[in-house]
Amino acid sequence: MNQSQRVAGIIDALKAAYPDPMCALTYQKDYQLLIAVRLSAQCTDERVNKVTPGLFQRYPTLDELASADVLEVEELIHSCGFYHHKARDIVLACQMLISTYDRKVPDTMEELLKIPGVGRKTANLLLGDIYHKPAIVCDTHCICITNKLGLAAGKDPAKVEQQLWKVLPPEESSDFCHRIVLHGRAVCTARAPQCSLCTLAPFCKSYTGQ
Repeated sequence: MNQSQRVAGIIDALKAAYPDPMCALTYQKDYQLLIAVRLSAQCTDERVNKVTPGLFQRYPTLDELASADVLEVEELIHSCGFYHHKARDIVLACQMLISTYDRKVPDTMEELLKIPGVGRKTANLLLGDIYHKPAIVCDTHCICITNKLGLAAGKDPAKVEQQLWKVLPPEESSDFCHRIVLHGRAVCTARAPQCSLCTLAPFCKSYTGQ
């Protein structure tokens, strides 16, 4: 089995197991996804989804978040951890969306990376979910599982992302990453991977040794 066949098999297996790849973070407006992703750093999506309803109820518009008291935002997001930096970034990001980007989340990597608190992982998620552009979100699930599958090597997110760009069909990239996250939570967990039940086992170099 060559690399192209391996990738095609992995994508087909993931599609069969997870037909509806969705971002686990809940949001209604594009800028709310930006904020939710910022909150998710070093925090579970489940926790973020418990915090954002209160945050967006208190500040229901972009303008209100942009003029929010950072200390009050800190109180609302405290349980997400690293709340000092996250609260500052949220307010500054909202201000920048208004002042620089016509109140819209930018649609290019270059512009997204100018926003406070936005790195490549966040930018890729926004590009894929909001604009349906090719995107590779290198979170811990993606890095761990693609290493096991032999699609990438190493733990550096930027390097893994570049390796995956070389092997993944661009049109499949965003959904692939969402499916990998779902698979990492359901089957290929870090502490107790269920290899005997894994739909990706035939393609997994870590499992087959090939």
